[in-house]
Amino acid sequence: MSLSTISPHTQSVPDLVRPLSPGDFLDPPILLAGAVDYAMYAFFRDRLASAPREGIVVIELSTLGGDPEVARMMGEDIRYHSEHEPSRRFVFLGKAAIYSAGATFMSFFARPNRYLTRGTRLMIHERKLQANITLDGPLTACIANLKAKLNEIDHSIQIQNEGFQNLIAGSAVTMEEVLKRAPENWYIEATEAKSLGLIEGVI
Repeated sequence: MSLSTISPHTQSVPDLVRPLSPGDFLDPPILLAGAVDYAMYAFFRDRLASAPREGIVVIELSTLGGDPEVARMMGEDIRYHSEHEPSRRFVFLGKAAIYSAGATFMSFFARPNRYLTRGTRLMIHERKLQANITLDGPLTACIANLKAKLNEIDHSIQIQNEGFQNLIAGSAVTMEEVLKRAPENWYIEATEAKSLGLIEGVI
């Protein structure tokens, strides 16, 4: 964020960069809970449209997971508004459980804007796939079907790893460690997440 682009009539610069205190998280304008799905996305967009136009905008989330592509859609909205509305500071507050797609959504927030409540658990895992492949027809068509599924898996891995990179950027966690632990579901308690540099603070 370029501080030079902030108008003198908007929220003061210190408010947009300072570490936050518990009082900043009272009455978040965007409260999300449950599965990350299209219903959550619709609610999120509605609340985002009515959120304050200046200053700190807290998005509170508690989730056991859901659709990673919906999480990416929500994250892209945060990225877009952060880049084009420098008078607003979008802050993530994870509560109780931030599993799977929830961690994907959190990865779109700059690390200084990531907070968790005490005792919250992050859970990072690989994307999952369940599919049946039916081979029926000319041999060349069968090969094409297999290659199409392999291409789908390969592309999904690339998207997954991009999310991992965003999540660990600027932290003490290496990509090698994420790839080693994610297949077994990696649970990280809030204070550990802070010590690893994945979040800014614990509220």
